[in-house]
Amino acid sequence: MSGTIPLKHPLDPGLPRRQEATEPAPPAPAPAVADLSKYHHPHYMRSEPGQHEGWTVYFAPFTGREPKPEIPPAVYDDKTVTWEQHRALGAQYKAARITWSKARFRLQAHPLLRQAAPLWEAWTQAQAELHATFKAFWQTPDGSWRAQLLRLTDAEQAAKKAAADWDGLAEKLAKVVAEHVRAAGEWEALELNDVAKEIGLDATQWWIDHISEYEPTSYYRSRETPLVDHVTDEIAKQRERLREVADLAGDSGLEHRTLH
Repeated sequence: MSGTIPLKHPLDPGLPRRQEATEPAPPAPAPAVADLSKYHHPHYMRSEPGQHEGWTVYFAPFTGREPKPEIPPAVYDDKTVTWEQHRALGAQYKAARITWSKARFRLQAHPLLRQAAPLWEAWTQAQAELHATFKAFWQTPDGSWRAQLLRLTDAEQAAKKAAADWDGLAEKLAKVVAEHVRAAGEWEALELNDVAKEIGLDATQWWIDHISEYEPTSYYRSRETPLVDHVTDEIAKQRERLREVADLAGDSGLEHRTLH
């Protein structure tokens, strides 16, 4: 008598099954890659392999009046921009900032340098007069010291004013230098002395400190701006010398009335 037995699983005779012929799967489509030309800086012209390494990027001339070059925000939202393309754009805009910053530095520094030249000349003359007036005490007769002290105080005031005038202009130059270094980096930033030479000025002896030295809350400042502080200290030393001489000479009136 024939019948059926229900099975939980189909019978598997253990023999190889016939494989159905299948077509190979088509290759996956290549991911879309962004066209970077729409993200190039407006001044960008081309890039070429460097002479030794890296790439040389060429830009149309900057005036320095353009906005600071920054990667367009849309780049970060574009999912088709690859990591390598991000790197390439980053290098391009870094080069653009350096080139722009040099043009901006010249634009800002040139007129300040021209203003600085006569102020530095005025300071050097005032300083020389201060030195000469103090040195004249060595040839001043005892009866003429008070008149010479008046000339000295006039020279002190003139030197302090010239130093303050200089420091006011030097602070502006120091600020321009600091902004340029931040934008271009220390290795790429132009030297102020070189920029001065471009317009026929010799700034090698000019006293221009870091911008922090001109800030009222600077930890590096003592009482005054750099050159004023310098001349104030010089005046104090001169007066101390005169007080010492007055004390040795027993001229207490001279010491009290003119040197305090």
